[in-house]
Parts: sequence; C-alpha cells; structure tokens
Amino acid sequence: QGQFVESGGGLVQPGGSLRLSCAASGSGLSSSTIVWYRQPPGKQRELVGSITTRGMTDYTDSVKGRFTISRDDARNTVYLQMSSLKPEDTAVYYCNTDLRVTIGVWGQGTQVTVSS
Repeated sequence: QGQFVESGGGLVQPGGSLRLSCAASGSGLSSSTIVWYRQPPGKQRELVGSITTRGMTDYTDSVKGRFTISRDDARNTVYLQMSSLKPEDTAVYYCNTDLRVTIGVWGQGTQVTVSS
C-alpha cells in the first residue's frame, strides 16, 4: 500500500458543507476497505465511518445522515462528503486502512474547522 493524502479541509460556518478527498499512491485504495477517522482538539482519534470495496458504508452515530463516504476506484480516491456541519465536527480528518491503523501508520490529515 502506498501513501494516503487527505485534502479538502478548511474553515466552514456551522451548517455548511465540505468534501474531503483521500488519494492514494500505488494500489492502496481499490482493494481495501477505507476508514475515515478524526481527532478533535485535545481528544483521542475516533472512527467516523468506513466504505468496503463493494461500496457498503457504515458511520458512527454522531455523523449519520450528515456525512457520506464514496469511492472512485478509477481515480484511486475516496471521498467524505460532510454537510450540516457542527462546531463539534472540528477535527483533523484522516483516511486509512484497518491494517495501517493497526500498525500505527497515518497520513498528515486535513484540518476541518467549523466556526462562525
């Protein structure tokens, strides 16, 4: 598996939307379940959701109905569409695979700040 690079973060007002991208070099994405995590300031990293190779998704309760994960294997990219954003969604967001999580390999993440 290659390097994962997250992008698309920024400052957004409450109620706004952002789309994060997770791009991989090499053959990391198309053959793997991809997970999105986030780390709020001063808190531990937490699971946001996941998407399997077949496109099945799962989300933590706090983002259900607001966040959507999708994948474009032709572009070797996974997306996290976030809407109705709340201040408590402020965090650094990471994409990864379960294997890389297990061995402690993470990318740089992308900062999302929800504030008026």
